[in-house]
Amino acid sequence: MEQILDCTGMECPEPVVHTKNALETMSVGDTVLIIVDNNESKHNVERFAKNRGCAVVIQSVGDTFRLQITKEKEDQNSPFAPEDYNCAPPKTELIYVITSETIGKGDEDLGRILMGAFINTISETSPLPQKIFFYNSGVKLVASDSELTESLKELASVGVEILSCGTCLDFYNLKKEMRVGELTNMYNIIEAMTQATRTITPC
Repeated sequence: MEQILDCTGMECPEPVVHTKNALETMSVGDTVLIIVDNNESKHNVERFAKNRGCAVVIQSVGDTFRLQITKEKEDQNSPFAPEDYNCAPPKTELIYVITSETIGKGDEDLGRILMGAFINTISETSPLPQKIFFYNSGVKLVASDSELTESLKELASVGVEILSCGTCLDFYNLKKEMRVGELTNMYNIIEAMTQATRTITPC
């Protein structure tokens, strides 16, 4: 049975402490639901759980955030690291937002060529983005076996998060065809954009 820990009203880092205690009693495959009511605790708990190899799914419900945490490997009961107590939400330096499978207005074939050049050039630029979001027809770029998919896999292998809108993939009937990255939603896209130092969208 899934554990449920209501950590609303708690100040950081209390929710992280409760999360750590819960993980130490769980077996691989067990799940705990952590409920918090502020961004700082949400980010802290998410970071803590992911650093310990757990899968985390976040939902916004009313004024609360619900983090479903699944233990995917044995916890080594490692001590708290300094970043576990950092109650300020992380600042994302740079994100890319890809909203279409083409770049520019005019000939669509040319637009696809330009988008291919854009994606293939990302790995050669500095700094690399922390996240690349795909929505609307942009999700088609992650859902086909192509040179671009391989380029995106290479970016993911060096730590760039590849995130695609689940609603958009459903609209185009492509969710089962996704070849790289993870699903996300509009809440997470907007949240990342508001926290980013820079957001780049090829037009």
